[in-house]
Amino acid sequence: MLNPRRLANAGADAQQAFLVEAVGANPLAMTVLQRAAAMELPDHGLMAGAVYQAVWNALTGRDPAFGVNDYDLGYYDASDLSEAAEDVVIKAGETVFADLDAIVEIRNQARVHLWFGAKHGVTRAPLTSTADAVAHFASHTHAVAVRLDRKGEMEVLAPYGLDELFSLHVRPVEDLADKTGWNAKCLRQHALWPEIRFETTRLA
Repeated sequence: MLNPRRLANAGADAQQAFLVEAVGANPLAMTVLQRAAAMELPDHGLMAGAVYQAVWNALTGRDPAFGVNDYDLGYYDASDLSEAAEDVVIKAGETVFADLDAIVEIRNQARVHLWFGAKHGVTRAPLTSTADAVAHFASHTHAVAVRLDRKGEMEVLAPYGLDELFSLHVRPVEDLADKTGWNAKCLRQHALWPEIRFETTRLA
């Protein structure tokens, strides 16, 4: 196991380079990134577990794809907020990723505020970009996404930096919307990555 404390204090450039290498070590993640770029999805990004779990796996000596259940691909298009427009993109993605042994879930981040309240009971203002969507994740550890630029190089979206990710200490944000879901997720992930400290939250 690498020493995450050294990386936690190594500076943004070293942390980003490590993250890029960790994600790049997973062939499925790279295929998703390459095909997403080819789809020319507006302001898109591969986010959530496929990114931060790749770093955990590299730090703890596991397979790059260990624990990655799906590949969350967000994009931002405020020109048409209809469910039908999003469904066209989802259906196109089903064709693009059909041959992969992986679940690739595509969602328009511009539509999040339309369903977030009904699902979590908390009103969410419209998001302004994919980076803004990442900034609203349940933990700053999770607040990271990647995409390929026009040169095929990996670009990192990390609105809060990467210190929390490399600390191996996962904390919820103060305005956590789904406490029950958060606690259950912490238990699931701790079983897979026992080296990481997860903070659960009180339900009342």
